[in-house]
Amino acid sequence: MLEKNTFFNIAFSVDNVIFGLEDSVLKVLLIKRKQDPFKDEWALPGELVYPDEDLDDAPKRVLEEMTGLTDVYLEQVHTFGKVDRHPRGRVITVAYYSLVNMQALNPKAAAQAKSVKWFNVFDIKKLPFDHHKILQSCVEQLQKSVKVHPIGFGLLPEKFTLSDVQALYEAVLNKPLDKRNFRKKFLSMEILVDVNEYQTGVAHRPAKLFKFEIEKYHEFKAKGFNFEI
Repeated sequence: MLEKNTFFNIAFSVDNVIFGLEDSVLKVLLIKRKQDPFKDEWALPGELVYPDEDLDDAPKRVLEEMTGLTDVYLEQVHTFGKVDRHPRGRVITVAYYSLVNMQALNPKAAAQAKSVKWFNVFDIKKLPFDHHKILQSCVEQLQKSVKVHPIGFGLLPEKFTLSDVQALYEAVLNKPLDKRNFRKKFLSMEILVDVNEYQTGVAHRPAKLFKFEIEKYHEFKAKGFNFEI
């Protein structure tokens, strides 16, 4: 029979999968680790939960330390607890993902990171610990969520074109979408507002700019509206 103290020798951590969109490519922010284990390898930004810290506060702290960002979308995805997932002992981690506008983000390395860098999500084949499994789980959850919740707009600037919206969904879902059907369905939901502005500084014909009207979305949702792509 195990002694009671054995059950209190377990650490908890949080790992943040921070998604961004650049040139129609879904990217994730990784840190180059400064310390062992896996020194100098690229990994997800994560850290142990402080003894006096609530679990829900930890990913917000880690996100702010790693990126300088606050008040961004966070979704808890899964808890990973394989006995041998950490080489230094039993560490159970809770994974969260975040959606950020890369153009408004200035990533900065935290104390345990040498540097930070954006990577194409679908080019990553291996990460230390079980971070590749965590990344895959978050990608799968994101792909499910963007189909039924308008969370993807967190990856876009405040004003965007319909082409930007389609590029976003194609990047997240990792497949092409029919332009005509996609636009028809999105515009029929009436959650995008024409801001009466056009693109500037483009070589092609400027496209209309839109905004996502979150208040209108919540109003429609209260009346039974279902967002589905």
